Amino acid sequence: MKIYLKLFIVIALGLFVTSFAFADETAVEAQPEAETAGGVLKGIEVMTGFGWNKLKAKSDFDSKPDYNMYPIVVDFDFNLKDLTKKIGINPPSLIEFQLEPYIAPVSSPSANVEVGNSFMLKVGLLPETSKFQPFIKGGVGMVYMSTGTQEQGSKFNFIESGAVGAHFFFTKNTSLVTEFRYRHLSNCGIEEPNSGINTYQALAGVSYKF
Repeated sequence: MKIYLKLFIVIALGLFVTSFAFADETAVEAQPEAETAGGVLKGIEVMTGFGWNKLKAKSDFDSKPDYNMYPIVVDFDFNLKDLTKKIGINPPSLIEFQLEPYIAPVSSPSANVEVGNSFMLKVGLLPETSKFQPFIKGGVGMVYMSTGTQEQGSKFNFIESGAVGAHFFFTKNTSLVTEFRYRHLSNCGIEEPNSGINTYQALAGVSYKF
């Protein structure tokens, strides 16, 4: 995928959620209080965990170095059901847009840190009333790495992620959330080398619904 297409997707998603949020705030002012509880910002999630994979070996005689990271992720969950209802889609499960800033210390192959943000679409597989709520999600984003790697000549890169996970509600509004995700990082040819870095990530944390 070319860089201009990735930039377009990232910018379009950002504009979408911003305009949707403002539109919802306007609608809230015009509706009775009983009909506006909850709003478009539906909840927040905080997760952390471990990411890993192997990088390219420097030569045929070297072993592949590890890429180990420790993400700290915050998800702002925006309800999309008011939007999907307008086009005739109203499933019992959740449909959310997630704004996902994160920071991730990297311990291998060298001390490093990633700082970035992703735009994710999250779709539930069971009704929202279920205490156990599996989901799938995916999206794109941008990341800055504090140091370069053999794989990436640039510190600014793009990321694409896909994940499966589940909520386990232990109160009406609070749940344990777990995720397993696959992430691809590359710079779309901004600078060579650009062989990409793929990671598997296991995350866990808590979520709270407003």
